[in-house]
Amino acid sequence: MSTQTANVTVGQARSAGPRKGQVKCVVWDLDNTLWDGILLEDGDVRVRPEAASLIRTLDRRGILNSVASRNDHDAAMAAIERAGLAEYFLCPQIGWNPKSDSITSVASALNIGLDAVAFIDDQEFERDEVRFRHPRVQCYDAADVASLAGRPEFTPKFVTGESASRRLMYASGFERDRAEQDFTGTNEEFLATLGMVMTIAPATVSDLRRAEELTVRTNQLNSTGITYSYAELENMLNSPRHLLLVAGLDDRYGSYGKIGLALVETADTGWTLKLLLMSCRVMSRGVGTVLLHHVMRQANAAGARLFAEFVPTDRNRVMHITYRFAGFTEQSEDNGVLTLAGPTTEVPAPPSFLRLR
Repeated sequence: MSTQTANVTVGQARSAGPRKGQVKCVVWDLDNTLWDGILLEDGDVRVRPEAASLIRTLDRRGILNSVASRNDHDAAMAAIERAGLAEYFLCPQIGWNPKSDSITSVASALNIGLDAVAFIDDQEFERDEVRFRHPRVQCYDAADVASLAGRPEFTPKFVTGESASRRLMYASGFERDRAEQDFTGTNEEFLATLGMVMTIAPATVSDLRRAEELTVRTNQLNSTGITYSYAELENMLNSPRHLLLVAGLDDRYGSYGKIGLALVETADTGWTLKLLLMSCRVMSRGVGTVLLHHVMRQANAAGARLFAEFVPTDRNRVMHITYRFAGFTEQSEDNGVLTLAGPTTEVPAPPSFLRLR
């Protein structure tokens, strides 16, 4: 690919915004929504086939499912288990709290924004209560369940191998969290028990679908909020002026999957980090700076000064702090894009609790 083509591609990517309204988790009511009837009145309820079908379809697409229901917890969970659906619901909220509170709890536990949550309920009052408290949550009538799978907000552009494993990755994460709560030592001592291995490598064609998915789904630990398409990333992959790196993470509980992406525009004397992102699933694992430090070492080895572009959004303040702690300083600003200059000091080694491969 020519230099001119590469520059046009980057420019096009900068003007692109994230996909609007992409759903990451669907929160279900139960009575007259997941199943016909009211559990505490009817006793034996029947799960609606179209609801069960949608839950399994969403799961294959990497969209999570949860519950917000005013109900008896034990009775409701027993009914869900009888229906063979218990494994699909993460962090179910079943009790007598307002459903808006339950949705807050689900989003917090999954570490996703409320704008990525959809809520399905048969009662207009309940949907209105959620809309009032959480205007960014997308609310749907239970009568529309059969048609939801075809809507764009429930249809990711790509369904990757990691999409189908997303629920299991979250479940493994909850196991880690429980182990951490039971651990009596320091945070660093706990991290050392995980046996974490991070792999950083140049992207291959097989990585590109996941790479695009990361740019779409990652908001908090994202240096620019820019979305890159598969075709744009493929151009970068084949460009001699660009370096596209993908990071993966594993530990004794299993794989986190591909959790990081770095796009670098290279030149003889100056490299520019156009995009740096890390999945929010690893925010608490102490690995947020490892990919950045790796790029810094690569630039040093090439004899180039590293710069980074940063675009402030309402979600990515943590990424700005990451750059600051790594020694980057603001150099200039152009049309909302900050250029940060990297330090010239020695780059720290990876943390002792992590093996970098």
